Amino acid sequence: MNAVEVIKIARDTLAMLTGLPVDTVSQCKRDGDTWMVEVEMIEMRRIPNSSDVLATYRIRLDSNGDMLGYERTQRYYRAQIKD
Repeated sequence: MNAVEVIKIARDTLAMLTGLPVDTVSQCKRDGDTWMVEVEMIEMRRIPNSSDVLATYRIRLDSNGDMLGYERTQRYYRAQIKD
C-alpha cells in the first residue's frame, strides 16, 4: 500500500466516522508497519470562511489500511496561525 492509497482511505474513513467534510491532509508518514495521517476537517462553516472552525484529526492505519484508532488533536479558526 502506498501513501496515496493510505491518504484516500484516511480521508474517507474520517469523513464517514465524523460526518465532517475534509479540508486538507497535513501529514502522512509510515511508522514501521503502520501509517499515521493527519487530516484537517471543517467542524463549522462561517462567513467569512476565514472564521471557519477546523480541527486536526490523527488516524493510525495498519499496513492493510484498516483503522487502528483516531483522535482529534486540535481545534482552531482557519485564519489562526498554528504554533
